[in-house]
Amino acid sequence: MCSKMNIESPLLVLSAYRDQYFKGSQSKQDELLKTSTTLYVGNLSFYTTEQQVYEVFSKCGDIKRIIMGLDKYKKTPCGFCFVEYYSRADAERCMRYIHGTRLDDRIIRIDWDAGFVDGRQYGRGQTGGQFRDEYRTDFDSGRGGFGKVIQKKLDELKDRGEDEMQVTNNNEEA
Repeated sequence: MCSKMNIESPLLVLSAYRDQYFKGSQSKQDELLKTSTTLYVGNLSFYTTEQQVYEVFSKCGDIKRIIMGLDKYKKTPCGFCFVEYYSRADAERCMRYIHGTRLDDRIIRIDWDAGFVDGRQYGRGQTGGQFRDEYRTDFDSGRGGFGKVIQKKLDELKDRGEDEMQVTNNNEEA
C-alpha cells in the first residue's frame, strides 16, 4: 500500500514578509497566515482593472471579493490588490498556478495575507502610493513612469528649463 507523502510547495510556505502594521503578535499573524483565504497581489500595472484580476484569479476558484490598492491621496490604482477566496484550497491553488505569471504584461507576485482590514487598500508610501515606487530609479510605464523622487526632480528641472537627460545621468553617477 502506498502512503501519501506530505510535500509542501515552496509557494505554500509562508514568506519572510510580515505586515509591520499588523495589530497583534507575530505568532498571531503567523497563525492567521496559515489558514488565510486572502492573498496580496503585487507588481500590478497601475492600469490593471478589477475585472482583469477577476478573470485570471477566478480560474482557481470562487472569489469572495477583490480589493484594489489605491493611492491614499489621489484614490487612483497604485499597483496592488487583495484577492479573497471562499476557501483555503482555492487560495493555495492560486499560489501554485498564478504566482509568477503575467497579467497586463507584468510578472505578478502573490503572497499570503492575514486578512484584509479596512484602510489597507491605501498605499503606504509618503506620496500616497506604494513605498517601493517612491525611490525607483527606472522608468516603468506600467507604474506611472519614474519613481516619485526622480519624477519630482524632473518636474523641478522642467520648471527651470533644464534637460531631463541631466537628471537621469546624474542619478546613474550617484
